Amino acid sequence: MVNPLEVPPYLLQPLIPSITAGTITCAQALGSEIYVGCSNGELLRYALRPDADPTKLDAYALLSQQSHPSGKQIDELILVPCIARALVLCDRQVHIYTLPSLDLIQNTKPVRNVEVLAVDHNHLQRPVATSLTTRTTSVSTNFPAERGKNDAIDLCVIKRSTIAMYSLSEEKLTFTREIPFRPGALRAQRSGRHLCVATADIYSVIDLATAQMFELLPVTQVEGTAGTIKPHITVISPSEFLLLSWTGGSTLGLFITGEGDPVRGTLEWPAHPVSVCLDFPYLTTLLPNGTIEVHSVETQTIIQVIPAPNFGEGGRPGLVSCLAGYAAPSSERGAKMKKVKVGLVRSENVGLKMDDKKVHEGQNEKMEEVEKEKDADVPSVSI
Repeated sequence: MVNPLEVPPYLLQPLIPSITAGTITCAQALGSEIYVGCSNGELLRYALRPDADPTKLDAYALLSQQSHPSGKQIDELILVPCIARALVLCDRQVHIYTLPSLDLIQNTKPVRNVEVLAVDHNHLQRPVATSLTTRTTSVSTNFPAERGKNDAIDLCVIKRSTIAMYSLSEEKLTFTREIPFRPGALRAQRSGRHLCVATADIYSVIDLATAQMFELLPVTQVEGTAGTIKPHITVISPSEFLLLSWTGGSTLGLFITGEGDPVRGTLEWPAHPVSVCLDFPYLTTLLPNGTIEVHSVETQTIIQVIPAPNFGEGGRPGLVSCLAGYAAPSSERGAKMKKVKVGLVRSENVGLKMDDKKVHEGQNEKMEEVEKEKDADVPSVSI
């Protein structure tokens, strides 16, 4: 019997072989649907469809395609399943769409002059809205089964010199307040009352309740390299962030609370990661050479190293966290199912009948185990 601890936590599996509508700039997945943004402003929606051949795996097929009103590059897609909404950042504007159909909400004006968008990470992890799990207009229905309240979510829009705070529900987008901020924000993550922001040279944390800000650590510790190193901020748990800092010979990962206190241990990479994703308790990073390293957040040790796959000529890979999980067709459960010969017995032979009953019970137990594996969640990281 295979020891579960010996099975690597991740594997690479193609979901969409090719996309011809444009160059991919961002992507997200939820349930059995994948949403893709392109450099030419195209928004694509894919759904998992069963294959006509029962011996073949289900496959993702293009369900709809539409153009963003600006026709500019789609910079970011943020899915908010608890209120069945999607936030699309394009041309420094945030537009709001419905899920799962990706219909633009017409009665809400876009938020303009956006430098960085940060939705409260705690709100992104709320259960999926009832409207998503019962909506009949969606071709696919494989969304997480737990239903959540349609409470409004909080988000921060960082502009050139201010941080604007909003509340978003299914009905409307509401401006709440604004606090001053210095120019130059490149990345930001929000967790509760704490907003962690990175400029080209420094990480800072802001207490949104008191509007107080203090600096944490430099993005790069090498003089003259500010602006050449990409900052990374990852929410680990409520009011805990992982920040990456380049030392010149390697990159260090430090776990820091919203109050600025260090916790856990320190991670280290031989090169500065291209992408960083959390699928607790694992942290997945893509290195410049295409190698994917998987660390344990709890022990800070390397759990798995995935060799660099072939992305093709000109391919620019990246990792994306899909917080609510998504469906991936798998052949593993099919490989574990096999035909079993069952002997037929005479009805008057009580002893053999009992043995035959046990055989059937054993087969039912095996089928239940296979079904449990079929329904298991896949790791919430896509590439």
